[in-house]
Amino acid sequence: MLSKKFLSLITLILINILNINISYSIEPDIFVQSTVNRASTVLSSDSTKQEKIDKLKKIATETVDINGIGLYTLGSYRKNISEDEKKEYTLLFRNYFLKSFASRLAEYSNPEIEVKSKKKLNENYTMVSSVLISTEQRPEVKIDWRIYTKNKENPLIRDLIIEGLSLARTQKEEFSSIIQNNDGDIRALFSSLEDFAK
Repeated sequence: MLSKKFLSLITLILINILNINISYSIEPDIFVQSTVNRASTVLSSDSTKQEKIDKLKKIATETVDINGIGLYTLGSYRKNISEDEKKEYTLLFRNYFLKSFASRLAEYSNPEIEVKSKKKLNENYTMVSSVLISTEQRPEVKIDWRIYTKNKENPLIRDLIIEGLSLARTQKEEFSSIIQNNDGDIRALFSSLEDFAK
């Protein structure tokens, strides 16, 4: 009788152990270096420009918090739109971001980026510092990556700060300017994003 109880206990313990989800955290600096290495491999390949753009879009989809950046760049205007408009904007911004990101990056032949350090800002964010290695055509460029690390198994890029200039903040200011120049009509921004993505 005792052996049966013991066997039942062991079985229960084994079941619980097997059901535990094994998780792995990814260090932000390793995540950034891995991401830029993937992009570099694409850019140095013999693929056509369109093939490179498609591959870069895939990398961006997997590594960038596009929705988070989109809501940030909309600023306070996001509080004044309906859920349907928010969904519409999210889709428009996603298409805009992927096209803008991939087409610009595809112009580079092989950007070499070296990660230098990381600094944990809080539980949700880590700043990773890197440099774009200089060549005969361009000087060295300092690039800081703001990494969202709330889910340590799936860190995501929230912003790039190039030589002190935040791309997300710049985009936010540009979008705000479009809305303000159209009497506060957010549909003007939607139309602008739609035209760009065509």
